Amino acid sequence: MSVTIKAIAPTKENLEIYVKFGIDLYRGNDYFVPPLIMDEVNTLSPDANPAFEHCSAQSFLAFRDGKIVGRITAIINDLVNRKAGVKAMRFGFVDFIDDAEVVDALFSAAQEWGRKRGCTSIIGPMGFSDLDHEGMLIEGFEEMGTMATIYNHSYYPAHMTRMGFEKDVDWVEYRIKIPDSIPDKYQRIADIVKRKYNLRVKKYTSRKKIKEEYGVALFELINEAYADLYGYSPLTRKQIDYYINEYLGVIRLEDVCVVVDADDRLVGIGISMPSLSKALRRSGGKIFPTGWYHLWRAIRGKVDVVDLMLVAVKPEYQSKGVNALIFCDLIPSYIATGYKYAESNLELEDNDNVQKQWEYFERRQHRRRRAWKKSL
Repeated sequence: MSVTIKAIAPTKENLEIYVKFGIDLYRGNDYFVPPLIMDEVNTLSPDANPAFEHCSAQSFLAFRDGKIVGRITAIINDLVNRKAGVKAMRFGFVDFIDDAEVVDALFSAAQEWGRKRGCTSIIGPMGFSDLDHEGMLIEGFEEMGTMATIYNHSYYPAHMTRMGFEKDVDWVEYRIKIPDSIPDKYQRIADIVKRKYNLRVKKYTSRKKIKEEYGVALFELINEAYADLYGYSPLTRKQIDYYINEYLGVIRLEDVCVVVDADDRLVGIGISMPSLSKALRRSGGKIFPTGWYHLWRAIRGKVDVVDLMLVAVKPEYQSKGVNALIFCDLIPSYIATGYKYAESNLELEDNDNVQKQWEYFERRQHRRRRAWKKSL
């Protein structure tokens, strides 16, 4: 049967169908973690996602005999293209059955959309910003996914190679054992850093207060700290306001570390949260009727894995031990909560400074994912 590709209008109804296909394709898979359908729909909606102020996008569905067999979203991020001096398009939110005709038709449609808009290369999987899922899984298919990462079937990379895509960058991920106490050398580094730079940790018991005092500064710090990382898309003020409301309202404050200087200026931040992987699997990506309960229980800390969502340090303080200060604050909280392991989530494979912070901990590198590239 032939494959039909349809460019879909970004209505709520269409996007829900689009997102649910990316969940249904993994039915019965023991390692797939679904996204929250509501969040994914909002990300793909021009009416909800402020990234559309500098991005254009088109989502496509592949059909065979009236049944959905694949999906892909083509994205052009003008902000990143201007910054890098390139004419690149991204692909993301991609899923497909193991069928070359389906895969070729999907990517052909996305690539043609990009060519018509002047693009000369394609990279992905990537989203509108670095806070979206990125990187195709190429190792670790029998490891439970996380809410911050993509899970995909093991046949995906073979199709990418077959179509002529090549590696652009790889990310690695670590599963880290929470120690029984802070490693002595780590503590010594943290103590030196505090004295040398006159830094201190601030703790909060109110989400409202941390949002008011450091909400905007937090995301501005991310822009500074991540500016030179692969494909980074600087967050605009509207995006910052969007993410403040999206994320800071649900964080578990015990799992957050704020580092400031003598003038209370933000120097570093560590944000982690209880793993929602099992809760999302139980909910199927839905909040109602019972999904909220599973998510609430996980956020309350009734899990043994903590997800390290992000660590950001001002450029002038990087490689000076501020990370040790952050984790010396967080580790006692992790131990008290009952976490046994931490998931690092994505780290660029050549980012030695980030990976060195784990050298004092028992760990294993258990997943690898890739951004692919091809000329158009």
